[in-house]
Amino acid sequence: MGEVASAVEEDNYALRSDEDESDFWGFAQEAGGLFTPSEDGLRQVELLGCSPRGALLTCLDHLGRRRATAGSAHLAFLDTEGVEMGSYFVSNVTATAAKPSPRGDGLLDVTVRLWCDELLPGSAWVWELLRTGQLDRKGLWHSLDPEGRRAWLSVALWSRHYQRREHPEDAAPGEVFTLDGRQVVDADSFYCALGEAINGSGGYFGWNLAAVDDCLRGRFGATPPFTLEWQNSDIARSQLAGGQASDRDTGADFDVLLEIFTDHGIDVLLR
Repeated sequence: MGEVASAVEEDNYALRSDEDESDFWGFAQEAGGLFTPSEDGLRQVELLGCSPRGALLTCLDHLGRRRATAGSAHLAFLDTEGVEMGSYFVSNVTATAAKPSPRGDGLLDVTVRLWCDELLPGSAWVWELLRTGQLDRKGLWHSLDPEGRRAWLSVALWSRHYQRREHPEDAAPGEVFTLDGRQVVDADSFYCALGEAINGSGGYFGWNLAAVDDCLRGRFGATPPFTLEWQNSDIARSQLAGGQASDRDTGADFDVLLEIFTDHGIDVLLR
């Protein structure tokens, strides 16, 4: 992660080959349709204000033919200074159309098809909050529906290094974190609340039981042992009781969570 060379303020996206890091595919100001998968899982994405380079530029000479497929890439989201906030792996990137863009001389509007199962609908606005510095207070996820909470968590996951770039070290052992259980209505809302309690607004600290267990091994913002003061825990207990305790990759069963915390030396204070 870092500043992408030659990006300008209007560039919100950058593409780089997955197979050859030196093969840079260019920038785009916008990416229409990026968060809208079709029934077959492919997405038709309009790279607006695009400056294609490398394999993507080569593909434009072969529209409608097999050689119009560029391959797999990493699609990076950029902040207003051109710094990468996070990226997604996209595959089968195929150019289908290109035309001059009204957004600037020498720019193109390029239409591509691609595959990516990690770009969740509803996450675009969270990336925009992060890009514009508006992900700056707690509780922004409280009004989201279940799909929105999942999308929130996905951005928290993929942007975790960017969000902690100024303070990448874990908090010192012995730290006290406060988790408010009033907004915990299901598993994903618990993970939103936990990530926020430890790493601030938009913070990540797991989005399933296995991920929480992994985060508790360090390098995700907090190093055990520490104390988790769980306020209004009775509300969370009632919402999380009877979760999928037998499957450590899903759900957020209250008792299983307590077992995981105990296994890692976390002192949980139920308020």
